[in-house]
Amino acid sequence: MKLLTKSLLTTLLLLAWPVISYANEDSENAHLPLEELRYFTQVFDQIRQAYVEEIDDQALLEMAISGLLNGLDPHSLYMDEAAFSELQESTSGEFGGLGIEVGMEGSFIKVISPIDDTPAYRAGIQAGDLIIKLDDQLVQGMPLTEAIELMRGPKGSKVTLTIVRQNTDGPFEVEITRDIIQVMSVRHRILEPGFGYVRIAQFQENTGADFREALSDLQKKKGGLKGLVLDLRNNPGGLLNSSVDVADALLDGGLVVYTEGRIPSSKEQFYATAGDVLNGIPVVVLINEGSASAAEIVAGALQDHHRAVLLGTSSFGKGSVQTVIPLGTKRAIKLTTARYYTPNKRSIQAEGIQPDITVRPAEIHLLETQKQIKEANLAGHLSSDSDPQIADKEDLLQTDNQLYEAINLLQGLEIFSRNTSRADAAQ
Repeated sequence: MKLLTKSLLTTLLLLAWPVISYANEDSENAHLPLEELRYFTQVFDQIRQAYVEEIDDQALLEMAISGLLNGLDPHSLYMDEAAFSELQESTSGEFGGLGIEVGMEGSFIKVISPIDDTPAYRAGIQAGDLIIKLDDQLVQGMPLTEAIELMRGPKGSKVTLTIVRQNTDGPFEVEITRDIIQVMSVRHRILEPGFGYVRIAQFQENTGADFREALSDLQKKKGGLKGLVLDLRNNPGGLLNSSVDVADALLDGGLVVYTEGRIPSSKEQFYATAGDVLNGIPVVVLINEGSASAAEIVAGALQDHHRAVLLGTSSFGKGSVQTVIPLGTKRAIKLTTARYYTPNKRSIQAEGIQPDITVRPAEIHLLETQKQIKEANLAGHLSSDSDPQIADKEDLLQTDNQLYEAINLLQGLEIFSRNTSRADAAQ
C-alpha cells in the first residue's frame, strides 16, 4: 500500500477533529479508530489505482466527505461551491430551479413541499410525492446533492420528473420549466370583514418583520380584526430565528422552542418577549403534511401555549436542527446537531404536530337546492346597507375546504366571545 498523501492525511485529521473535541472523558471514546482508518486508506488507494476511470484525489476526498454525511440522516450533507451558494440565496428569498423542497426517503427523493407560485407548485407537485426519475436518470440510491444538482438548470430549460404518488395508479411524468425562484415569504389579505389571512410560504431572514407588518396592515382595515387564519401548509421551514420571531408576535412571553444535542452550543432555549400584537384575537393555524421544521416550531409553540387552534392534517415531522459549518469560503457541511422540542417537551422528530381539529383536503360538490322566492326577488325591495363580502364562501368551500372550515371556526369563536361578554355585562 502506498503511503498516505499529505492532502489525505490533512483531510482525515480535519474530519477526526470533532470526534476528538466532543468525545467524553472515557479514553476508549477519545481515540481515533486507527484500524478503520487504515482500511479507509487501503480502499482509497485501490480506487486511485484500479478504478476503471481515473479520478483525482480531490474528487475522491469530496466523495468520501459526502459519504460520511449521507450515511448519518436525510438532512446532513456536504455542500460544494454551487450547493453552498444555493443555500445562501434561498435564505434571502431568490434562487434558481424548480421551487421544490426535497429530502430522502429510503433510496428515493421525497417532496417535502413545493414552494408557492413556483414552477413545481404550478405543475401540481405535492408534498409526499416520490421522485423516482429525473429525465432518463433513475434517482434510486443517488445522493441528495446530486439529485438537487440535476434539478437545477438555466431559466427556461425543462426537466421531466417521474412521480409516484399515493392513491394513484402507477408512476406518471411531469414536465417542469425551470425559472428564477423569487419567494414572497409573507402574503396577507382580508377573507371576510373582520377576518384576516396570512400565508407564510417559507421562513427567511425578514419573515418575522414582514409578519408583524402584515398583522398591522390587517388591523387597520375597516372594522378592525376579529380573527386570523395563519396558513403554514406546505411550508418546508427555513430559519429557526425567523420562526421564533413569528411565534413571538402572537405570544405574550414564554418559551417558544428549545434544542438539545451532544455539544454545549446545541443546547439552547428561545423565548418570546412580552406583548401579543393581536391582544388575544382568536387564531387558527392551518397545517398539513408539507408543514415542516420551522413551520412546526411555530405551530407547536402556539398549540402548547393555547394561543391558537390547529386545523388540518398531521405535519411532516422534521424535528432536527441542521448547523451549516463553512469549510473555507466556498464549501460547507450541513450537519444535524440537535433535536428541537416544543414548550411542553414534545419532540417533533418523525412524529409531527397533530392538529386540534382534523380536516382533510376534499373536493366538495354542492347540491342543487330548490329555488325559493326571497325578499331580494320582490319588486321594490329595500337594498342592504351592509358591506359586500370580500370572499365568496361557496367558492372557497369548493376550492379550499380547510380554509373554509377555518373561517367558520373563527366566526364561531367570535360569536361565542361576543355573547359571553354580553352575558357578563348583563350580570
